[in-house]
Amino acid sequence: MTEKIRVAIIGYGNIGHYVLESLLASEDMEIAGVIRRDATNVPPELNPFKVVSTIDKLPEVDVAILCTPTREVEKFAKECLSLGIRTVDSFDIHGQIPDLRKSLDATAKKNNSVSILSAGWDPGSDSIVRTLMEAMAPKGITYTNFGPGMSMGHTVAVKAIAGVKAALSMTIPLGTGVHRRMVYIEMEDGYSFDEVAKAIKSDDYFAHDETHVFRVESVDALKDMGHGVRMERKGVSGSTQNQLFSYEMRINNPALTAQVLVGAARASMKQQPGAYTLIEIPVVDLLPGSRDEWVKKLV
Repeated sequence: MTEKIRVAIIGYGNIGHYVLESLLASEDMEIAGVIRRDATNVPPELNPFKVVSTIDKLPEVDVAILCTPTREVEKFAKECLSLGIRTVDSFDIHGQIPDLRKSLDATAKKNNSVSILSAGWDPGSDSIVRTLMEAMAPKGITYTNFGPGMSMGHTVAVKAIAGVKAALSMTIPLGTGVHRRMVYIEMEDGYSFDEVAKAIKSDDYFAHDETHVFRVESVDALKDMGHGVRMERKGVSGSTQNQLFSYEMRINNPALTAQVLVGAARASMKQQPGAYTLIEIPVVDLLPGSRDEWVKKLV
């Protein structure tokens, strides 16, 4: 039997929980351990595994799945890569991906390691679909419409703002790639709601969309992990006009993010040193087993 890939989970929030489930369902992988800021805080489902505060306390880690807030990804990725440990993450600030890729590429190559970044569902698996649509109709326009549903990245960004006790950010599609952000917050005592709302609207996650902020008594009463996307491209194949492609899914947000991350962790074992987004690696490498098996089954 082929030796299993040893995977560490860094961070254990919503995504970390679902990554654990996906790893347990993957016969070619095993859990090397979980990294938490407070390693003494061990929920029952983590009892079978080693829980530590830093990655260097885990032996023989092949790849680390970063389940941290987006703005902490670069720090944790470089820490792992400097130890020769491969990394995958779901960094989701689209405009900052090229700079992060360049930064992690240098660190990965220096340490003979691999980093696959922005490997959630968008950016991530949706990026692969957009790339395929572009190849099918090189001239045209693609619209990506998210939701309606909870955005984890946006929600985490709101929680980081001073004065916010708890938060939920919902994405409402308005069509043609335009979105409305509906943000619900519980307030900490001593803060001005108007100032907090202003800080939310000026954050990079929200500054480019119509954003509404509401104060509520309980965020938990509103939470729903459901989300979705509808992508459409209308374009030209060769000289033939009016080619129309559509892709749609309705999902549990963290569960899908976790599954793509686990596939990317597998793919990281098959790449040359450097940093990659999902559109740069063979999609078959996300799957277990040999390429020959998948060619026979899927082509």
